[in-house]
Amino acid sequence: MTARRPRGKPIGEAVSSFLEKSGLADRVHQAGIIPEWPALVGPQIASVTEPVAIARDGTLFVDVRTNAWMTELSLLEPQLLRSLNVSGDGRGRVARIHWRLMR
Repeated sequence: MTARRPRGKPIGEAVSSFLEKSGLADRVHQAGIIPEWPALVGPQIASVTEPVAIARDGTLFVDVRTNAWMTELSLLEPQLLRSLNVSGDGRGRVARIHWRLMR
């Protein structure tokens, strides 16, 4: 007769628990904006931009293809911030957007 080993947690639960205990859960949640970018801003803006990173203070760094688009997007920033933070979960994932010209 073999002794039964105790069952562990499913991997998703273990990772979630680790992130909560380490204080990284909010940062991971905040970084989720990067893959969501095209759905949040639409195909036209997504085609000329690339979100690169988000800082702890909520600054989203976005590369832009041309100066003309960078100017246009700077004017649209308040509207874009509303779209990005529409989730209503109270986190305020993006506080501001820092537009950078693509290299």
